Amino acid sequence: MNLPVKYNDFQLIVINCLNENNDIRTDAEDKYEKVPVLNKIEFLLQIISEKTMAREVSQLCAVLLRRMFFANYDTIEEVMTPEILEQIKNQILLLLKNPQDASLLKKMCEVAAELAKRLIDERNQNHWPELLKYMFECVNSQDLVLKECALNLLSLVPGIFGNELERYLEVIRQMLYHCLTDNNLNLDIRTAAVKATSAFILHHENNKKVTQHLSDCAVPMIHLIVSTISLDGEHCDTILKAVTDIAEKCPQFLRARTEDLIQLCLEALRGADIMDTRKHLCIEIVISLAENAPQTIRKRGTPYLGQLVSHLLLMMTTIEEDPEWGNVDVIEDDDFESNHVIGETSLDRLACSIGGKTILPLVLENISTMLQNPDWRHRFAAMMAVSAVGEGCHDQMLPMLPKIVSGILPFLSDAHPRVRYAACNALGQMASDFAPDFQEKFHNVVVPSLLTLLDDQMNPRVQAHAGAALVNFFEECPPKIVAIYLEQSAAKLEGLINMKINELMSKGTKLVLEQAVVTLASLADSAQEYFERYYDKFVPCLKAIIKMATTDELKILRGKAIECISLIGLAVGRDRFCADASEVMDMLLRTQTGEEQLAEDDPQLAYMISAWARICKILGSQFEPYLPYVMPPVLKAASYQIQMHLLDDEDTIVEKDWSRLTIDQSQVGIKTSGLEDKATALQMLVCYARELKQNFANYVEDVVKVVVPELKFIFHDGVRTAAAEILPYLLESAKARGKEYVNGMWKYIFPELMHAIETEPEREVLSELMASLDTCITDLGREFLSDDQLEAIVKVLDEHLKQYFERCEERSEKRKDEDYDEGVEETLVEEDDEDVFILSKVADVLHACFSVCKDYFLRYFDAIVHHFVKLAGSDRAWTEQHWAICVMDDVIEHGGPGCEKYKDFFIPLLGNGVQSTYPEIRQASAYGWGVLAQYGGPNFASVFSVCVPILTQMIQAPDAREAPNINATENAIAAITKILQFNSSQVNVNELLPLWFSWLPVWEDEEELPHVYGFLLYLIEHNHPIIMGENNSNLPRIVYIFMEVLARNAITLSSDVGQKIIALMNSLKNDALLFQRCVESLNTQHQEGLKQVLAYPGDQ
Repeated sequence: MNLPVKYNDFQLIVINCLNENNDIRTDAEDKYEKVPVLNKIEFLLQIISEKTMAREVSQLCAVLLRRMFFANYDTIEEVMTPEILEQIKNQILLLLKNPQDASLLKKMCEVAAELAKRLIDERNQNHWPELLKYMFECVNSQDLVLKECALNLLSLVPGIFGNELERYLEVIRQMLYHCLTDNNLNLDIRTAAVKATSAFILHHENNKKVTQHLSDCAVPMIHLIVSTISLDGEHCDTILKAVTDIAEKCPQFLRARTEDLIQLCLEALRGADIMDTRKHLCIEIVISLAENAPQTIRKRGTPYLGQLVSHLLLMMTTIEEDPEWGNVDVIEDDDFESNHVIGETSLDRLACSIGGKTILPLVLENISTMLQNPDWRHRFAAMMAVSAVGEGCHDQMLPMLPKIVSGILPFLSDAHPRVRYAACNALGQMASDFAPDFQEKFHNVVVPSLLTLLDDQMNPRVQAHAGAALVNFFEECPPKIVAIYLEQSAAKLEGLINMKINELMSKGTKLVLEQAVVTLASLADSAQEYFERYYDKFVPCLKAIIKMATTDELKILRGKAIECISLIGLAVGRDRFCADASEVMDMLLRTQTGEEQLAEDDPQLAYMISAWARICKILGSQFEPYLPYVMPPVLKAASYQIQMHLLDDEDTIVEKDWSRLTIDQSQVGIKTSGLEDKATALQMLVCYARELKQNFANYVEDVVKVVVPELKFIFHDGVRTAAAEILPYLLESAKARGKEYVNGMWKYIFPELMHAIETEPEREVLSELMASLDTCITDLGREFLSDDQLEAIVKVLDEHLKQYFERCEERSEKRKDEDYDEGVEETLVEEDDEDVFILSKVADVLHACFSVCKDYFLRYFDAIVHHFVKLAGSDRAWTEQHWAICVMDDVIEHGGPGCEKYKDFFIPLLGNGVQSTYPEIRQASAYGWGVLAQYGGPNFASVFSVCVPILTQMIQAPDAREAPNINATENAIAAITKILQFNSSQVNVNELLPLWFSWLPVWEDEEELPHVYGFLLYLIEHNHPIIMGENNSNLPRIVYIFMEVLARNAITLSSDVGQKIIALMNSLKNDALLFQRCVESLNTQHQEGLKQVLAYPGDQ
């Protein structure tokens, strides 16, 4: 509740917000939150304007004011009149023009900038032109503090010029160039000019005119790096970070100076007097350029890459000898700012961006020497380098794997434990990067070698890492290969776990035990049903660990044991695990429902949430009684609210689990520690809803209120994906509560889902959102879809199709770039594939709409049909044409005779399609002809006399039955079937029917088989002379056709067609001679199949 407060009282509240006494400070913060927003703004500005106020209080008020504009502007806008807004703007300008000191002026610049961002509307019009005027006054001032203020404002609001950018562009260039190059200006101002230039470039990164017009600013920025690189202070670091931002987001701005920049950075790396953190920033510039403009680096920077790779490998050797390293039981996280970690991660990124053709030879050239070095650090670095470049050099390393693996294996026996560790790391990483080829080709040397290292009792850390490498190996390993080593691996792990449990009891060490449990879990997960015979060896032991490991330091061990036992249960299945499921669940629930419940940050909680979901999958509906106990913690984890703080430029993220992000041009810090648990909890809710169906109905209301807002959770893709995935399952569960309830839930879900689809930036998440919409529509049916909703769906699809064509055009332009090369083409092809995948999801949504709305949806489809006409053009890629045809197939199939208005488009499309060189297009086109015959009506009869010869030619092609073509061919046969059955008035049936009969059997397309064989059975039932032949001479062939289809498991005997086949075969037995003739024409396999048909029980 907001309560009015007097100014003096408010002033005391703010002062107490700085009080060192925690209780006083907390009380003041609570009172501050209850003050109405307009009162806050008024009083904060009043305090700042008081010259006698303590500096820290004034600065706090400026920070609070900025936070309000950032986080609560929508609320402010609801209660703020235009007059109040003008008053606020004037007061802020007054404070800017009459600063008390430079530090407060900087804070007020940030306040003004935050408000200014909110005052640039959707048409890009700036509604605070007075601030722009003030900025120009400051930059032209002789007062250096004001000049710096102007540059800071531009950094913070680079879009301040709004729709008048073109008018000011030359003025902006002159202003920035002057501030960058004027040696009479101090470094504070010139550094601020670099930041302003960077911010302005990044804000207009897609505006070529801006980046080209300011291109001459790149040289003085590089000169400033040169002049400050050896100086103390933060100027150089700030400049390097600003240039890094450009390299990351607008590398084309630096293209002409790429070589200068790389040379400068390499020179800095060699500088003995340059601090490491500054060298790291120099590396970051080059790596950012490599990641975001790899073609430029390949073209202009290749001569320097050898030096860079050598330096990164040298950095990887800068680790200290630690005699206790191998015996450490608690492993601390790597220092990500250390030289060796920076070197390794940079090498990884360089390989991924530039590619193996360029990078792998440079790496191999260095590590061949390093492996022979008597200094273990060099051998260690060489092994870690193999791990680092595997992903980026995948294609080049693949044919070299035998040589690489044979080169690594001897180092598993290296004298130094850290080299053995690195060799394990290399094998484990390659098992992930090159799966499953790596497992299939090298299991016979890798698995025994890693199992041997599990015996390295003198170096538990090496033992544990060998176990981790086995996890990587097993994760992607085919079960048949895992089965080969199951006995050996299980025996090794059983002995190791028992030994380490004893060590835990006697010494308190747990590192290897934790890893052994994880390795066991991976082994069971990969072995699946093969693991059942080892169930009794391990489950009692794991239950003992769960009961025993109750102290704080053993929580992770307990969590991993919980994970392991649930994965074993999933592997062996319900029948085997059911006897222990209740006891395991009781153990887990005692932890959660006892007197001392788990804290939110307890590491066991994430393991338990995942384990509950696995056990739910095992037990199915039998899991329902546990829901009252498991749902509260899962919902709590899923509801985790991100902790976020607005940052000043000088703020540095030093706390663990915090990251810096840019949101709406503002720097914010977010706490990341709960994000993975949140995503996991949401995925577990998906599992509950999917597995329990209507047994989950009592929880759908609570769950839907949690998940729907997460569709716009920008901080984690997995959260949005899970939120999308669960929606159809929730609606399905909700059906138990009646149609009215389902309708209400759908009305709540729909607008948020549509908004998410409209705004989602990540294509992978977007595809999940569209899949969710597709499934929701299909499952709900027509009665739940309003006209407004159908219109909204088409509007969003229209926007995505427009964006699709825009991205296609952008890729076309990139192919014209001066630095275009085959590496760029590979990237563009990947982007093409991603976009076509989205196109397929658009088609799926349309399919859902047509399938439930039938011809009623045509009135909405009219608004977007032009996009598919464009996609079907002869100048478009075959994948685009394919999806255009698929969509038109739906139009025909579900639009029925109403599709006639599009006939001038789809008739030639289908006619050309069946003659395409691409089997996918032929298949879709053939399907289109079939549904046109079935649903199009008599008005289309004349077109079939034209299409039948084309389909016949396609079916009779010499390679028609070969692997790439068979699906298309069978769809063409199915199309002929439908023409004969539904729309044959304009074709010569007596001429076509013998041909059709000669094309049988077909067996590939399960959807079409009932049509084909249903029609054949119809003709048989009516004794059609062409099909039956003279004196039933075709019956042996008919029997063969059905036996071949059944032998291929294309039709089940329980299906309608299967039952009719059974009836036919039984009827044939009545004529013993004819039946004998049919049997004799069959091969042994078909004869056995016929026996099974005749023996099939009639009531099944």
